[in-house]
Amino acid sequence: MASNYSCIACSRALARSSFARVQRTNQASLRTNRASLRQAQRSLSTTAGIAAGDKVREKAPLTTDTYTAYGATLNLINECARPGGYTIPQALEKKGEIPVDENGVHVGVGEGWWYEALGLTPTFFNWSQITFLHMYMLQVRFRMLPQTHAPIWIQHLTNNAFWAAEDRLVVWHKFNTESMRQKKLKELFAQWRAVLLSYDEGLVKGDAMMAAAIWRNVLGAKDDVDFEKLAQIVGYMRRELKRLENATDEEVIQGDWTFSGVPGEEANLVRMPSRLMLSETVKI
Repeated sequence: MASNYSCIACSRALARSSFARVQRTNQASLRTNRASLRQAQRSLSTTAGIAAGDKVREKAPLTTDTYTAYGATLNLINECARPGGYTIPQALEKKGEIPVDENGVHVGVGEGWWYEALGLTPTFFNWSQITFLHMYMLQVRFRMLPQTHAPIWIQHLTNNAFWAAEDRLVVWHKFNTESMRQKKLKELFAQWRAVLLSYDEGLVKGDAMMAAAIWRNVLGAKDDVDFEKLAQIVGYMRRELKRLENATDEEVIQGDWTFSGVPGEEANLVRMPSRLMLSETVKI
């Protein structure tokens, strides 16, 4: 006759078997839940991270902008320095003697419109003035950035420019002592301040004032200046400033901005008579 009775050993065996099945089911369910939880945490972390970054940029742009500005302006300074670039091969020789002009200024080897067409000598001074001219145009554009961002970008542009200048003094001019470099850099900073003031005045007061500023800074206020080429530089600055004005903030701060062409491309425009001159001729 069948009986509902089970011995203690059988009961324990059945209990263990049932518990094992329940445990395996719970473990499988727990693994699934853990995987889902990890996925949810990653998704939440990414979303929260993006949101947090946006909040930080909104609330504290000084914290997030400085790293971007440093890297981007480093590339932009290389672009500013490119048109006036030069080398001094003798500086790389073990006992090489750096050539100098009649005033004892180191003279290098350079190519491009500024040296070949304009006739400037490849020197540290001329390189710095060509670089400053392009730096100025970028700084004018940086002033259009939001007020919280503009000072950071301007400061990093200036810092990277003077680090590039110091590097050039060491590599190509053998200014190996800090005192020599600091003296030269102080002079350079004074020149940069003068450039800012004179070009700002030219930007506000017109082409004639801008031409006077370029004549003093880039051409050294020489008497035998080529006025047509001077006018070409003014036209070049106006053209590039307009390009920068039309560019979006993102296009400028990515760090890959390049200046288009050379001042000589303004030759045909410069030769055209002005409307004012034509109107005055008609009156006479």
